[in-house]
Amino acid sequence: MEKAQIRFLEKAANEGFKGLEIKQYDGWELRFSEGYTRRVNSVSVYEDGELDVDEKIAYCENEYRSHGLPCIFKITDADRELADKLLKRGYIITAPTDLMILKLDEYQSDNTEEVLKNVIFSAEPDAWYEPYFEFEGPKDAKNQELCKRINNSVTLDKLFVKVMHDGSTAAVASTATNEGYSLLHNVVVNEPLRGIGLGEKLCRATIEKSKELGAKYSYLQVMQENKTALNLYKKIGFVKLYEYCYLKKDCNWKIVPEAVEQIGENK
Repeated sequence: MEKAQIRFLEKAANEGFKGLEIKQYDGWELRFSEGYTRRVNSVSVYEDGELDVDEKIAYCENEYRSHGLPCIFKITDADRELADKLLKRGYIITAPTDLMILKLDEYQSDNTEEVLKNVIFSAEPDAWYEPYFEFEGPKDAKNQELCKRINNSVTLDKLFVKVMHDGSTAAVASTATNEGYSLLHNVVVNEPLRGIGLGEKLCRATIEKSKELGAKYSYLQVMQENKTALNLYKKIGFVKLYEYCYLKKDCNWKIVPEAVEQIGENK
């Protein structure tokens, strides 16, 4: 896959789940969000840049140290040379993840009316956060507030989705759309109701709505160890474009208390 397309999607995905503090440095973007999820507390590569790579790595390590956070790089298939350098510096690979995509003009649903039944869409989160936090999101007040601030800082077109079952919310998801590419994330089904098709209904309903709103592609990030989600997305029609992982620097300085690696990718 071409480097340019990978970096376009990486940038789009980062705009869909935005860091609270962002620094640009010679083609790299450093994101800091008080330790809440790897996605918004790591370095992404958008351009190769002109400065010496070892100098840039040292700069990033100092920046994350000053924030009391481990230095983490998000490394895609386009960043293999950087990955080699980081591994030699003692970085550790974590959370291998696939980016998958679905071309919406090729997507067909067997029964759109049934798929959209009992599904609520909103441009604002309103009552969306409560079930999200109950099903899978952070349980403590500080991280719940960070989650809200991160989602609220996104300036792309957003959509918040709830699937109702027996009168209550059973599953939630959200999207952030940029230049026709709709990021499907925060996908979660209430645990007691998993295995009865609500996850598939949630995804298909969200895809239908994204298509209706003018998106050309739906894409998502799913950890490779999550075989259930991978199989579901393949069944719907998503295909893998590339993979990425996080390379984390072990450190001895104090880490922000809530900076334990909470899952930032879809499950």
